[in-house]
Amino acid sequence: MSNLIKIQAANAAIVADDAWQFVQYPAAQEEVKKQAGKVVLFKLTGAQTATPEQIAATQIPAQGKIVVPLAVWLARKAEFAARVAVGELGVWLETHEMIEALVEDQADLNVFPLLAISIERFADGRAYSTANLLRTRFGFKGELRAVGDVLRDQLYFLRRCGFDAFQIRADRSAEEALASFKDFTEPYQAAVVVDQPLWRRHARG
Repeated sequence: MSNLIKIQAANAAIVADDAWQFVQYPAAQEEVKKQAGKVVLFKLTGAQTATPEQIAATQIPAQGKIVVPLAVWLARKAEFAARVAVGELGVWLETHEMIEALVEDQADLNVFPLLAISIERFADGRAYSTANLLRTRFGFKGELRAVGDVLRDQLYFLRRCGFDAFQIRADRSAEEALASFKDFTEPYQAAVVVDQPLWRRHARG
């Protein structure tokens, strides 16, 4: 069964079919970084994600809708002009990558029908900030999908920051995750999807 949830007409539902193929970098040995004797679990914001060799060796499917890594888009975008023109190309980035790098390269992000943020670890909150920036400062209107370590407890808050599609981690149930959108009936604070706080939305008696 599909583990993809999308917001459609303000309702969350599991989507059976997904036309998008996510392109991955070739595998490479990753350096284990330590600080004060402990393994550093989170990459620093702006850190390099892939080597030039990995970027060059990334295999691109010849047909169909594809979502390519940010670094592949930046280095090889001339290859993708035809697919961009017909709305068959999206871009994904890691939580530590800067969305500004994509904005500086492509001023109108709405040429992409889909952007995705890969959450490497559940506890990494940078995806929320990136989503908010995409929806507010940079005016992205297309599908914004959370992939990677996406779990039930995140969904309500990811939605408030602007995500409207969620690829639930493979070992978890999308059906169970759906219930999380009803965890709270009325959010107090304003957010991307609710632009006024509760006290402005409801008149006092």
